[in-house]
Amino acid sequence: MSSNDSSSAFIKEILDTPKDFLHDGQIFLNRCTKPDRKEFLKIAQAVGVGFLVMGTIGYFVKLIHIPVNNILVGGA
Repeated sequence: MSSNDSSSAFIKEILDTPKDFLHDGQIFLNRCTKPDRKEFLKIAQAVGVGFLVMGTIGYFVKLIHIPVNNILVGGA
């Protein structure tokens, strides 16, 4: 009977895991609030600056990569 008890406890634990996850997720969503206008603009500005910085870095990497690649490969 001991193996039966342990297997039923294991099955119960497997079934309780999604329930606990959904419960924790619902608590988290209830605590969350929408950002106000000031906070939203600050986040949008930070994302925009990030896009510009990453785009600039990518442009300069590509700008350097093309001549180096032509030197290494040999203009084939």
